[in-house]
Amino acid sequence: MSPDAAPVLLLWGESAFLLRQAALGAFGQTRAVEVDSSDWRPGATADLATPSLWGEERGLLITGAQALPREGLAEMARYAAQPAPGARLVLTFQVGARAKGPPRATLKALGDAVEVRRVVVERRDLPDWVGRRAEARGVPVVPKGVQALIQTLGEDPAVLDQAVEQLAGSHPSEGVTPQTVAAQFRGLGDRRIWELCDAAFGGDLAGAMRALVGMLEAGEEALVLLAGIGSRLRDLIRVRSLPPRTPLAEVARRAGLRFDWQARRYRDQAQRFAEEGLARLHTDLVDADRALKQGGTGEMVLATVVSRIAAEQERRAAPVARR
Repeated sequence: MSPDAAPVLLLWGESAFLLRQAALGAFGQTRAVEVDSSDWRPGATADLATPSLWGEERGLLITGAQALPREGLAEMARYAAQPAPGARLVLTFQVGARAKGPPRATLKALGDAVEVRRVVVERRDLPDWVGRRAEARGVPVVPKGVQALIQTLGEDPAVLDQAVEQLAGSHPSEGVTPQTVAAQFRGLGDRRIWELCDAAFGGDLAGAMRALVGMLEAGEEALVLLAGIGSRLRDLIRVRSLPPRTPLAEVARRAGLRFDWQARRYRDQAQRFAEEGLARLHTDLVDADRALKQGGTGEMVLATVVSRIAAEQERRAAPVARR
């Protein structure tokens, strides 16, 4: 741990994967004890205050700090006020897409001694990030291969990192190229995920369910499908935030889309939802991601996601009762 590193660090962002990677990096060579907030017990910081018999630095990582109970947050605050020498406490705090940081009440409770840092990979920086993850594994990479990977699997860093790991095992000499991406992830590409998303966000619930069941029966990974739905949802949120009369070329540019026809289709789909409805769906997808990673069945979790997409459209279409 660097001598000038803050003894208590709060990392926040949308991606649990990126948060954990950043947290582990913040400890350097220190081996930290990791505790999920759902498993928090009183006295979690006690070991930090106990000097090591061998004199090594001590670390504690609390993941999912947004779920800490009130007494857990209070314990973190007490420790932050008087941190132990030679120890470091790191908390990760996952937020929604529109959040500008952890709640003010949380920051106020932790106090001014805590360093607060955002963890994010911006969309424009994602190709470089994927390239670095590949190079760290000694895997060759070409720009068009990275583009093909993102277009095929979406923008979820955890899914992309897992895909790089798969390519390192299946194509160690070729690396990340358009050809290896097509060979490794055939059937997980744009066409079928696009069909699923177009049906779900276009109001065809039956068609979306048929596409979903067919893809799962073909052996396609639930997390990859969820990442594809999440990527489309983020695009719709960006498009929905623009003024209705924005020219299609400008919509495409500002939303990061490649074609004007995409902008037209996405604008039509976005108008089926209220802005708060899209925000609710983002929360649903975060919950679904957590459920899958905790052992939930892909068919049940994803069917629930698709049903909620349909429910939000129905909510938007429902007439407002007049008094």
